[in-house]
Amino acid sequence: MSATSATACPRILVVDDEAHLRELLEITLIKMGLDVDSAENISHARSYLAQKTYSLVLTDMRLPDGSGMELVAEVNALYKTTPIAVITAFGSADNAVVALKAGAFDYVSKPVALDQLRKLVRSALDMNEVALKAQPMTEVTPIIPDSFLIGRSAGMQAVREQIGRLARSMAPVIITGESGSGKELAAREIHFRSARANKPFIAVNCGAIPETLMEAEFFGYRKGAFTGAADDREGFFQAANGGTLMLDEVADLPLAMQVKLLRAIQERSIRKVGATIEEAVDVRIISATHQNLSKCVAEGRFRQDLYYRLNVIELHLPPLRERLEDIADLSAAILNKLGADGIRISDAALYALSGYDFPGNVRELENILERALAFANDSCIQVVDLAMRGTQKIAHPLLEVSPIATLVPAESAPLPPIASLLSSTDLPCSLPAFLESVETEMIRRALLQTNNNRTQAAELLGISFRQLRYQIQKLKIQD
Repeated sequence: MSATSATACPRILVVDDEAHLRELLEITLIKMGLDVDSAENISHARSYLAQKTYSLVLTDMRLPDGSGMELVAEVNALYKTTPIAVITAFGSADNAVVALKAGAFDYVSKPVALDQLRKLVRSALDMNEVALKAQPMTEVTPIIPDSFLIGRSAGMQAVREQIGRLARSMAPVIITGESGSGKELAAREIHFRSARANKPFIAVNCGAIPETLMEAEFFGYRKGAFTGAADDREGFFQAANGGTLMLDEVADLPLAMQVKLLRAIQERSIRKVGATIEEAVDVRIISATHQNLSKCVAEGRFRQDLYYRLNVIELHLPPLRERLEDIADLSAAILNKLGADGIRISDAALYALSGYDFPGNVRELENILERALAFANDSCIQVVDLAMRGTQKIAHPLLEVSPIATLVPAESAPLPPIASLLSSTDLPCSLPAFLESVETEMIRRALLQTNNNRTQAAELLGISFRQLRYQIQKLKIQD
């Protein structure tokens, strides 16, 4: 078969030892306008894979000469651009999770629901189109221009690389990380890189919904189901149908809701409040939490079966303090988002930001810059405008030479770097006197930089206000 014909008519490989099921799948796929090859065991499937290129491989989990998991592993290793989905026996949810963890694109349960099968096939074909369009871009640079995640640090490069792989799967993903580290942005990145990019992305904060309204909010309700239900209403699952549903702070779900959510995920169907029949939904679940879910399971606050359903693949976002080299890029992006045209950040302010530990992560950086915009003069954000609170990463200014010495014109000569001084043979005759002179100069210049604001000078130096006041008195420094 030529490459042209293969592109015009995608080909599917079905691997199953039950002849009647193979026939049913063949008829369904042919009616969709697809070419189909069928294999009754792994050996025949390998022969087909060696000769032809497939847009999807669909395999049963139990085969005469081995397990479908073997085929999943081989396809992922040898035919990286070919998605593979598995057919699991009824009630074998654990097998589906294992297959997804091993790299399966998706799964369908027996007895095979043809509507669900068609959705799976369309998703695989859409994913192949997305991959072909994205290929030239990924060869040029690993950072996509429209990325939601800003930063060039090794940690963020690794996150983006993992997201690229996750986007080619329908497996549930759980995103972990501290509050403010960008979990929702990562979820959006996965969605918009996937074949579901043109479908809805619905983000839900599980901790912000009253427990009495949760079922109605997630699954919708029928008119008259309860007092105040004047009309039929869809829930989050129906709103995200065909796309992605993000469950933010999923650890805050009450146990009763966890049971209903588990069933919706396993059966891929929901029942509205007041309804008697279930509706099929095609939703990819991405959950996020800043809590330790395994600890929540051990404490009985989170169901273990739901935990394994959600935690098929984990994506961890590093805190901002572990990627401080991204501060400049993040700051520029945040100022652009805030509409601060023509406003820049001084080198001193960037240095001060890079020395802060950011307990609130990127969200705190955004708050700091938004506040600084209100105080900035001359279209430039200075250290004094940041008004940062908390502790600095650098515990004491004498341990590292600060660029404060180069920011304010000083009558005396610049201070020599500590490292170069220690490598010199010309050591000071009195170490205590030298350290006092260095500390005096650093405090004096911090006071100059902050216009004698002692609170801000203390924050700039990474010491408490009491420590600064004591040192000023001890060293007899005049404002």
